Amino acid sequence: MHSKRSVATRRAMAACVVAAMSVGIAACGSSDKSSSGGSSSSSASSSGGKKVTVGLITKTNTNPFFVKMKEGASSEASKLGLNLQTFAGKQDGDNESQVQAVENLIAKGAKGLLITPNDSKAIVPALDKARAAGMLVIALDTPVEPADAADATFATDNFKAGELIGQWAKAKLGAKAAAAKIAMLDLNPNQISVDVGRDQGFLQGFGVDIKDKGKIGDEKDARIVGHDVTDGAEEGGRTAMENLLQKNPNINLVYTINEPAAAGAYQALKAAGKEKGVTIVSVDGGCPGVKDVKSGVIGATSQQYPLKMASMGVEAIAKFAKDGTKPEASPGLDFLNTGVNLITDQAANGVTAKDSAWGAQNCWG
Repeated sequence: MHSKRSVATRRAMAACVVAAMSVGIAACGSSDKSSSGGSSSSSASSSGGKKVTVGLITKTNTNPFFVKMKEGASSEASKLGLNLQTFAGKQDGDNESQVQAVENLIAKGAKGLLITPNDSKAIVPALDKARAAGMLVIALDTPVEPADAADATFATDNFKAGELIGQWAKAKLGAKAAAAKIAMLDLNPNQISVDVGRDQGFLQGFGVDIKDKGKIGDEKDARIVGHDVTDGAEEGGRTAMENLLQKNPNINLVYTINEPAAAGAYQALKAAGKEKGVTIVSVDGGCPGVKDVKSGVIGATSQQYPLKMASMGVEAIAKFAKDGTKPEASPGLDFLNTGVNLITDQAANGVTAKDSAWGAQNCWG
């Protein structure tokens, strides 16, 4: 859902804040408790001879997805001779640390920042300040809300990623799909766009009437046992799966927001002696997840490409710093699509996929 306040109004207010900061009325925070460290390299510089500073702010610095994103950003920054400053939230959902990181980058005079927002709406006022200060703001993986609060978004088509595993699951179950018992293992209660897109894409791909495409949990299909949250973690996946098995021990299809949650769900199913009768699908395409596809723990996963997102984002900021050029969205989309592929070793009629050997060659983490 979009903010009722116009973009112009928000930018005007942000400009006032930045102006105030410049005369000392409100100072940017200089502490960086969430920082995972900065890196720099020589050669590229701004018109004043000073190296261009670029910021990367991830949700956390422990998830392999964001580790790979940092690797991509660091490699590209080194290649282009940029000063990369990296920050992360303390845990998934930590908006405050990300706000502090944005303020830190404003104070450093960064030319642009890349961010995977922990809260797509709450981060917007901070991003408004950054843009008012002349920075290019690029959302990675997770769009902000409203989307035009960032100059561009480089991301997986998360709805498509969910739709692919939904289509595969429906084809794999065949006639049994009509009587499926589905567990939905989502991210957290915030209903951020990545969570919503994957959840709703899966349900649509499976043939469920999703009512409001932008909202989790309003569907009325009797096949859905329930939704629970995992925080995108293995422990959370295990607990969520245990909770839903208590509601219905006959679950035979499990959707998971990501592969760590899928691994936890499998542990709960195995402890209950039900792992052989349940199909698990997921999204990520990390190397551990692809191994789980090969071993049969996960039936299919949609693979995304975090290194590509970050390296393309850094390159875009370098171009902006050079001549003011801003990146454009992919045709027909409101973001720049960095690609997704279905990975499975169990072919399903009508569903295009790559096998786990291909997935392993292109995985991350």
